[in-house]
Amino acid sequence: MKRIFFTITGTNHYYGQEFFKPDMAVKLIKEPDNEADREAIRVELEGLGQVGYVANSPYTVAGESYSAGRLYDKIGDTAEGTVLYILPKGVLCFLNCHK
Repeated sequence: MKRIFFTITGTNHYYGQEFFKPDMAVKLIKEPDNEADREAIRVELEGLGQVGYVANSPYTVAGESYSAGRLYDKIGDTAEGTVLYILPKGVLCFLNCHK
């Protein structure tokens, strides 16, 4: 099965991205009540809570990443991903499993 990539963005509003490392597990949580974006997907790390969002703009999506809008219907209410690369403008991850 082809890997699905996504980019974590907005990390500067939380803890930054300097501590991210390849192979770290992240949790994705849909936010259907988010007033700014009905397809928002929050990203959390164990012990820290929210660390950012799945990118949902052509300006913030890195490489072959899916935007939050494209990813939204491919996951349940929550999903897990794995960090692949830490880039200057985001953290590239892949989805562990999808429906």
